[in-house]
Amino acid sequence: MIKLDRDEAARAILARNDRGGYTVPTDRLYPFQWNWDSAFVAMGFATFDADRAYRELERLIEGQWDDGMIPHIVFHAPSDTYFPGPEVWGTRHRIATSGITQPPVFGMALRHVHEAAVEAGLPNAAERTRNLFQAALRSHRWWLRARDPDGLGLVAILHPWESGSDNSPAWDAALARVPTSTTTAIRRKDTGHVDAAMRPRDEDYQRFIHLVDTYRECGWDPQRQWAVAPFKIADVQMTAILARATADLIHLAEDFGWEAERAELSEMHDRLTAGLARRWRSHLSRFVSLDLVSGENVEAPTQACFMPLVALRIDDAQRQAVQSEIERWHEGMVVGLPSTAPFSPAFEPKRYWRGPVWAVVNWLIADGLRMNGLENLAQRIEQTTVRAIERAGFCEYFDPTTGEGLGGDTFSWTAAAYLVLGRRAKASASGARR
Repeated sequence: MIKLDRDEAARAILARNDRGGYTVPTDRLYPFQWNWDSAFVAMGFATFDADRAYRELERLIEGQWDDGMIPHIVFHAPSDTYFPGPEVWGTRHRIATSGITQPPVFGMALRHVHEAAVEAGLPNAAERTRNLFQAALRSHRWWLRARDPDGLGLVAILHPWESGSDNSPAWDAALARVPTSTTTAIRRKDTGHVDAAMRPRDEDYQRFIHLVDTYRECGWDPQRQWAVAPFKIADVQMTAILARATADLIHLAEDFGWEAERAELSEMHDRLTAGLARRWRSHLSRFVSLDLVSGENVEAPTQACFMPLVALRIDDAQRQAVQSEIERWHEGMVVGLPSTAPFSPAFEPKRYWRGPVWAVVNWLIADGLRMNGLENLAQRIEQTTVRAIERAGFCEYFDPTTGEGLGGDTFSWTAAAYLVLGRRAKASASGARR
């Protein structure tokens, strides 16, 4: 048997998980198209096939709602290996989708794909970018209209799944308010594919599905959902990703000479970055989210606390504080950055978003560190992530204390992260040798 090199192996995983222009995160465990997974996957495809990268984004917006929301799952084809399926969501959209969204990495991916396509000389790059830009702009308008109606400069999540960090300790206090009763029979499929010790607990799922039931009863109307939501967090991770994606759309608008769109996006960006800047807490050396129901800060030490770096230019004192804090999180770890601080009582190194390392999170945080002049720390995070993938394979996530691969295997966004971060790591090593 011919052994593939790692770049070829990563590309082979993307090909294996291709379902006709869209990519599933991994077979069986996640058999549909997921929102932010596909954005990262598109950036991975852009390293070698810009046409296919565009197609990933084009298939995703087939599920975009008329109000601009891009749902977190698009059910292009049936599968019985995942719960909750389209019958639980009951969205009655023209194509079956879930009723909630996910981190809006789409705008970041669009700029990345566009620049790769232009460099590769793809003939129809400008036209495809223009079409996708309009979808992204509609999505950003939806975010500010539906999820920041009070003008705080912070967008809210109404379900932990929207954050992408489903069972993060950041949600424990707010989720405890959500009843465990459901009108939907829960038939978990995930623990049939992955060790239950690596997944959210049954009680978490009961609360997750209670929220789905609640919003389905609202007919998925954003205003009705906002009024009744028992879980409502102004999330710094979500806001930071939206702000960064907005900056990337501004860059594209400038490239295309779209002054009206550039001006509109600039107003959005100013609102979001001002809101984020107010969430810094010097005594914690990190940013904090806000529970809009209780009015309390969300001080749990999770990866979300550093995500504003992708959108903000922080000052010297903040930069020094962030560097020291991230280095503290790395102490004793084989691979960082853990998704929950190892010194936290909530830290579980193998359980989903309660401790493990995620390659795509490290990708974003490294981008933010680099943007803020912390190049060495960015390189360290990228290089340890690449080494973890090379040792353990293209797993969904990794135990920070051992480097063991966890969750699903042959995972698409881990393969995409390897293609992007691996290039950076090789460039850094080459530069160091010079």
